[in-house]
Amino acid sequence: MQRYLPFLDWGRSYDRETLGADLVAALIVTVMLIPQSFAYALLAGLPPVLGLYASMAPLVLYALFGTSRTLAVGPVAISSLMTAAACGALFAQGTPEYAGAAVALAALSGVMLLGMGALRLGVLANFLSHPVISGFITASALLIAAGQLRHLLGVQAGGSTAPELVPALLAALPGTSLTTLALGALTIAFLLWARRGLAPALRRLGLAERGATALARTGPVIAVALTTLATWALGLDVAVVGEVPRGLPALALPPLDPALLTQIAVPALLISVVGYVETVSIAQTLAARRRERIDPDQELIALGAANLGSAVSGAFPVSGGFARSVVNFDAGARTPAAGLFTAAGMAAATLLLTPLIRHLPQATLAATIIVAVLGLVDLRALTRVWAYSRADFAAQAGTILVTLLAGVEAGLITGVGLSVALQLWRSSRPHVAVVGQVPGCEHFRNVARHEVVTAPHVLSLRVDESLSFPNARFLEDYVYDAVAADPRIRHVVLVCPAVNAVDASALESLEAIIHRLSDAGVTLHLSEVKGPVMDGLRRAGLPEHLTGEVFLSQYDAFRTLAPEAAAEAMARPRLAEATQARRGTGRAAG
Repeated sequence: MQRYLPFLDWGRSYDRETLGADLVAALIVTVMLIPQSFAYALLAGLPPVLGLYASMAPLVLYALFGTSRTLAVGPVAISSLMTAAACGALFAQGTPEYAGAAVALAALSGVMLLGMGALRLGVLANFLSHPVISGFITASALLIAAGQLRHLLGVQAGGSTAPELVPALLAALPGTSLTTLALGALTIAFLLWARRGLAPALRRLGLAERGATALARTGPVIAVALTTLATWALGLDVAVVGEVPRGLPALALPPLDPALLTQIAVPALLISVVGYVETVSIAQTLAARRRERIDPDQELIALGAANLGSAVSGAFPVSGGFARSVVNFDAGARTPAAGLFTAAGMAAATLLLTPLIRHLPQATLAATIIVAVLGLVDLRALTRVWAYSRADFAAQAGTILVTLLAGVEAGLITGVGLSVALQLWRSSRPHVAVVGQVPGCEHFRNVARHEVVTAPHVLSLRVDESLSFPNARFLEDYVYDAVAADPRIRHVVLVCPAVNAVDASALESLEAIIHRLSDAGVTLHLSEVKGPVMDGLRRAGLPEHLTGEVFLSQYDAFRTLAPEAAAEAMARPRLAEATQARRGTGRAAG
C-alpha cells in the first residue's frame, strides 16, 4: 500500500521536531499563497474566492498520494491561462456556464491524469522537449502579462492572443485611469524591489538571515495589505475585488454534460500534460537537493487526485507551483504534512479574511501576476538553442510564434508536432561515418576527423542510429552510392555499436543491400552488433543470407579483411605520441 499511499511511509517516523518544521513552512507558504490564489483565479477569469478553494482540497489529496516531500500544489499561472483560453472559447466570463466549464476542466484533467498514472505512462512527458516547453512558457508568460495590462490601465480590453490584445489595448489607451495606473505601477515597483532589496534591508535592521529571507517572501502580502488599506481609507476610484463569499466550499459533483466534456477534451489533455511536466520537474529538482526520490507514475495519480479535489470544491485545474514549492523547501518543510497545514491555513483565511479584501484593487492582483510571470520569460534560451541546434530552435521559435499569434492550445500542439517531426527527420538521416584504424591501437574513428589507416578494398561504415523505417531507405542509398563511387571496394562492413534496434523495414533493407552488393561482387559484413539486436537478426534468419561474417569487433573485421593495412596501423606510433614527437622535434629545430 505504501506505493499508492506514500504517507504510510513518512507518517510512521513523524515526530515533534518534524511537526515544528512543517508548521513553520506551512505558515510561510500560506501567507504567500493567499494573494497568489486571488491573482490566479483572476487570471483564469473566475471569482477570487475560487483561488482559495483550489488551494485546500488539492493540497490535502496531494499530501496523501504524492511522493515529493516539499512540492506545493495549487493554482499556477500557465494552467490558469489555459483554463481561461479553453473556457473563454465556449462561454462569456462571469457566467455560471463559464465557471462550470472550469470545474469540468479540472475534473476531466484529473480523470486523465489518474488514467495515465494507472497505466504508468509517466514516460509520455518525455515527448515534450525542453525547447518546446521553454518556448511555450515564455510565450504564455508574455500573453499573461499583456492580458493583465488592462487591469493596470483600468480599461476594458479583451483578447487571448497578441493580434487581439495589442489592438484592443491601443484602442483603450485614451480611457486609461491615471489613479489605477499609478497604483499598479507603484505595486510593480515595490514587488520588484522586494524580490532583491527587502531581505538585505531587513538584515541591516538586525534581523537574522533566515527570518529576513522568509519575510522577504511576503512582499505580495504587504502589497495587498497596503493597497487595500489605501483604497479603503482614501476612497480611491479603482476597480476592486468586491464582495467575496465567506465560508468553506460546498462539495459537489462537477458538471457531467457529455457535450461539454467533448468540447473541453483536448484542452483538458493539454492542461494535464503541461501541468504534469511542470509538477514532476519541480518535484525532481527539489528531491535531488535532499537525495530523495520521487515516483513519476505516482505523481500522475497524486496530481489527478488533486485536480479531482479541486473540481469537487468548485474550483479550476491545479498543478505544482515552482515559487511556492521553493519557499516550502527553503522554509524547512520535512514532509507533505506541511501541505495539510497549509490547506488548514487557507481554510482559516476563507473563514476569517474574506471580508477584509472587499477593497483589494484588481490592479494589485494584476501587478502580482505580471511580476510573477515575467520571471518565466527566458528569451536568452533562444540564442542558446540557436547556437546548439537549428532544428530545436525551429521547434522553440515555432512554439513561441504560434502561441502568441493563435493561442496557447495551438502553440503547444504546434510545438509537439514540430518536435515529433524533427525527431523523425533526424532519424531519417542518421549520421554515417567512414571509419579507419587509429595508428598504434585497435580503435576506429571517422576518416574526416582523424588521421587513420584504411584499405581501398574495404569500406567500413559506422551507423550512429538505430535502424528503422524512417532511415532504412537512406542507408540503402548511402551504401549503394559509396560502392558505386569506388570500383575498388570488395567488402562493406557495417559497424553497429550505436544500433540499438532494427525494425522490420530496416531488416528488409539489409536483405536488399546484401543481394544488390552480392550482384556487384561486393560482400557485406557486420561488426560490433549488440546481443539483443543479433538475437533478433538470428530469429529473422538474416545471418543465413549474409554473404560475409559477423565480427565481434571492428578490429577483428579489419584484421581479417585487410591484414596488411591492420599490421601497418599497429606498427605506427600512436597519434598522440607522434604528435608529441613532432612537437619535440620542432622545439629542437627551433
